[in-house]
Amino acid sequence: MGTIEKFDSYVMGTYGRYPLVMEKGENCRCVDENGNYYVDFGSGIGTNSLGYCDSDWVEAVCNQAKTLQHTSNYYYTKVQADFAAKLCSATGYAKVFFGNSGAEANECAIKLARKYSFDKYGENRNKIITLQNSFHGRTMCTLSATGQDVFHNYFFPFMQGFDYAQANNIDDLEAKLDGSVCAVMIEFVQGEGGVNVLDEDFVRDLFELCKSKDILVIADEVQTGIGRTGKLLAAQNYNVRADITTLAKGLAGGLPIGACLVKDKCAEVLTKGMHGSTFGGNPVCCAGGNAVLNKVCDANFLDEVVRKGRYIRARLEALDEVVSVSGMGLMIGVTLKTKNAADVAKLCLENGLLVLTAKEKLRFLPPLTISQHEIEAGMEILEKLLSN
Repeated sequence: MGTIEKFDSYVMGTYGRYPLVMEKGENCRCVDENGNYYVDFGSGIGTNSLGYCDSDWVEAVCNQAKTLQHTSNYYYTKVQADFAAKLCSATGYAKVFFGNSGAEANECAIKLARKYSFDKYGENRNKIITLQNSFHGRTMCTLSATGQDVFHNYFFPFMQGFDYAQANNIDDLEAKLDGSVCAVMIEFVQGEGGVNVLDEDFVRDLFELCKSKDILVIADEVQTGIGRTGKLLAAQNYNVRADITTLAKGLAGGLPIGACLVKDKCAEVLTKGMHGSTFGGNPVCCAGGNAVLNKVCDANFLDEVVRKGRYIRARLEALDEVVSVSGMGLMIGVTLKTKNAADVAKLCLENGLLVLTAKEKLRFLPPLTISQHEIEAGMEILEKLLSN
C-alpha cells in the first residue's frame, strides 16, 4: 500500500490534498518520496517562516527536546519565560497567553474581550464585530466570528454574539457599533478572504471610533504577523497597536503555537481558572519561537522581506495574464485574467512549484528566508505557465 492510499484509508478526508508526499526540505525547497524537488511559495500556509529546517532553529528545538519536552502549566519553565519576555518586548505588549493555534489564540481574545466588557459594563455588552470576508478559525466560536457565509453551514446552531461589517466602509461599521458591542476584530490583510488589504483611512477611523466608545480592537495577525508583511506586526504598517493581538502560524517556525497578546488594560482580565491549554507554552515550541524571533526581529531581515516582496510583485505585474496584485511584503495575492487559480496551482505542482489559492486568486506565502536564487527558480516556472 502506497503512502497516499494508506493515508486516505485511515485519515479523515477533511482536506483537498494535492498528490504530493513530502519527505524532507531545506530552506525554500522540499523533496518528495520519489526524489523530486519543489520550490515552495507556500511555506505550510505561512508557518515555516524560516523555511525548512533552518540550522539555528533545528539546534534550538533539538536541544530543548533533549532537555525537557513538556510539563503542565502548573509549573514554570525558563524557556517559556524567556520567550514571553522576548515576544512582549518586541511587540510592545504587556502580557501573553500561549495556546496551540490561531483559532485558540482568537478564542482567548474573544473570551478576554467579553470578560473585559462584563467587568465594566455588565453581561449585555458582549457582541463582537468582524469584517466580511474575514477568517478567524475552525472552532465553533471562531467559525461564528468568520465573516464568510460559506463557513456558516452544517454545524448549527452557530454561536451568537457576532455581526459583520463591510471592510473599508467606516459608515457601515459605525452603524453597527451600538451599546451591545464590546470589540471589533480585524485582519489588516485578509488572507483566506482573498489577500485583501485594509485601507489606512479605514483603520485609523476604526481605531478612533473604538477608542471613543471603549470598544476593544482585536487584531488577528495569525497570518500577517511575525514579519510576513515586512514589519514584525502588520499593525506597524498602519502606526497602530490593537488592544489585543493574536499570533500563530510563523511564530514557532513550523511547530504548533498560538499567542494572545494584550495591553496593560487587559493584562489582568483573565484570572486563575478562567482559561487554559494543556500544551500551551510547550517548551519545545517556545524554543522554536525564540529561534524565530532572534532572526525576524532584526530590522535588516525585515527590510529584506520588503525588498523580496516588491521584486516578486514587479515580476508578476509585468505579466499579461495578471490583472492585479494585492498584499504586503511576502503575503501576495494574484488576480488572473483568463486562467483559473486552482488549475494553475495544480500545474505549478506538476512543474515543481508549490503555491496556494485564496478564493479566485493565486496566493504566495514563501518563507521569509527565501533566497534570490529560489525566487528566480519559482518565478521562471510561474511565468512559463502563465504565458502559455
